[in-house]
Amino acid sequence: MILLTIFELGLPLTNPVLKFLVILVIILFAPILLNKIKIPHILGLIIAGAIIGPNGFNLLLRDSSIILSGTAGLLYIMFLAGLDVNIAEFKKNSSKSLLFGIYTFSIPMLFGILSSLYILNFSILTSVLVASMYASHTLIAYPILSKLGVTKNRAVNITVGGTLITDTLALLVLAVIVGVATGEVNSAFWAKLSFSILAFGLTVMFVFPLIARWFLKRYHDNVSQYIFVLAMFFLGAVLAEAAGIEAIIGAFLSGLALNRLIPSTSPLMNRIEFVGNAIFIPFFLIGVGMLVDYRAFFKDFETIKVAIVMTTIASLSKFIAAWLTQKTFKFSKDERKLIFGLSNAQAAATLAAVLVGYNVIIGESTNGEPIRLLSESILNGTIIMILVTCTLATFSAQNGGKNIFLKESSMDENKEGQHTEKILISISNPDTIEELVNLSTIIKSKNNKKELYALHIANNNTAKSGISLGAKKMLERAEIAASSTDIQLNKLLRYDMSIANGITGVIKEHNISDLIMGLHVKKGIPESFMGKLAEGILSKCNTTTFVYKPVQPIATIKRHIIVVPANAEYVIGFPFWLSKMMNIHLNTGSKLVFYANEPTISIIRNMLAKHSIEAGYKVFNDWNDFLILSRDLRIDDNLIIILSRVNKPSYNENMTKIPGYLDKHFLSNSFILLYPMQIGVKDYEVIDLNNASLIVPIEKLDAIGKDIAKLLKRK
Repeated sequence: MILLTIFELGLPLTNPVLKFLVILVIILFAPILLNKIKIPHILGLIIAGAIIGPNGFNLLLRDSSIILSGTAGLLYIMFLAGLDVNIAEFKKNSSKSLLFGIYTFSIPMLFGILSSLYILNFSILTSVLVASMYASHTLIAYPILSKLGVTKNRAVNITVGGTLITDTLALLVLAVIVGVATGEVNSAFWAKLSFSILAFGLTVMFVFPLIARWFLKRYHDNVSQYIFVLAMFFLGAVLAEAAGIEAIIGAFLSGLALNRLIPSTSPLMNRIEFVGNAIFIPFFLIGVGMLVDYRAFFKDFETIKVAIVMTTIASLSKFIAAWLTQKTFKFSKDERKLIFGLSNAQAAATLAAVLVGYNVIIGESTNGEPIRLLSESILNGTIIMILVTCTLATFSAQNGGKNIFLKESSMDENKEGQHTEKILISISNPDTIEELVNLSTIIKSKNNKKELYALHIANNNTAKSGISLGAKKMLERAEIAASSTDIQLNKLLRYDMSIANGITGVIKEHNISDLIMGLHVKKGIPESFMGKLAEGILSKCNTTTFVYKPVQPIATIKRHIIVVPANAEYVIGFPFWLSKMMNIHLNTGSKLVFYANEPTISIIRNMLAKHSIEAGYKVFNDWNDFLILSRDLRIDDNLIIILSRVNKPSYNENMTKIPGYLDKHFLSNSFILLYPMQIGVKDYEVIDLNNASLIVPIEKLDAIGKDIAKLLKRK
């Protein structure tokens, strides 16, 4: 029926509804069909675009609607790359990214200029411009790595950083060559270009985060936040063009600027990735396919020669750059495949350069024909180069990404076997549901997709009243909030006269490892709450317990001030809560600042260094002078206080004053009271030697040591 309608309407299709339907069918079925013969879905969409495009069956024209959607898709890829960058790793690997950027720019430039001059016999201006097309690349294989979950890999991080360098340099070469060809390069040109680029960079990197933090703190509507993000990265693209560089640089820098404000585990990030991967990016890939003209191979020998030379030089030079990077930093072969896969695809900047160069007229032939900076044979050769390089890139990225994914998965399984993470969210206030769920998704391990539980305790006397109905609605809200991050939330509704007994019963029933509880945003900490917490849940359970008061969204937090008591390292739950702090940093990019005594700081510093996590440290010894922290606390800081159960190694009698301090002096800040996991009362021994106390965890005492400890205690 559809085919009959298509033939009746004639080709190419002009009906907007039918055009959109055809594209959706391609987006749906092309990857599925081609994946059966091991062709990556990205390449499948490009091939589909070539088949239905004006050079194929002429089903659709590459009109303004395709170009508009495709441009949005291209900017989306660059924006997602900026969002996914691990800022700490990005800073740590900045020198490596710089070196890779130099490799992947200079090698193609050198090979490109020489081959263009001596093989293709191009002019010097044309040779430099063609070489800059080899130097640039598009992260067209990035969605493949995103689906595999390996975008945090160091090789990906370095390649993304190098992309910013080489694409910026290549596009600057384009601007200069066009200026030289048209006679516009002078001192005013350089001054204007330098000033505009500097102003653009400062605006995006420093002003954009301020605007975004202000907006996200005040407007929590899902649709409004998503539209705001779209507006911001398109604004970055517009500002880049106004500065004289390509829009893709603006999109990428916008992603970097908003990186810390959109956690990788947040619902907002999930919506951004979903819409991009479902609509915008496929439109871009189909649009690229529509440019492919297989007939170019049969036009003349010059086109074939140019296409072969361009494709060979582009791929060879990018492979050499990837190989040198691998050898320089001692990466694995799979990481080299990632680098080559991400850096070999020519599309965005290459298309911009060839179209601009093709439209620049530098003279006129004897028969009146215009002489272009880039000839028609170069234009056709570029399209063939785009198809071939994208094909090689997708296969390389998919192969390397799968191997790395399998290795990381096996390592994660071994780690998870040592400690099963199960997080329970206690829900009682509808105003804090979303933030409690957000906290749980930020502190959890990355592979925990099913072990999240939401619990509401209802009073037995009102079990059949409207309170029960309201409880179910709150649990449904929690389920929706979790599902927006692709996490399965298990809903639990219990009826009990005692909230503490209800929670402890569920903890034991489901073997919960972490408990999250919320406090009302506009109220203080009730003494009754702390009493029930200490006498009930903390005394009966061994969970890592978080008591969270979210004054502002956790995604908008700049720093987490973590106050750690003396001897915290001797508590059995020490590595577990510290791993949660690391997850907060990795998932949000916000800075961790630890306040503790020197021995504890030394241990924390060593543990974080093993995971390549940078943090700030400040010596803090006197819990009796706790209010001194208010001097260092800023408006966008979150205060995390590591507390202790009574009579445990890290307990300090001044901890009882903390709730009062928070109610009086820290009302404008979010805070978390964290009670580490502590199993029973016998998880450590205190050995008295010459009037000095030595705290030793039981797990570190052998059988003889335990007997000695008991004898010493008896004495």
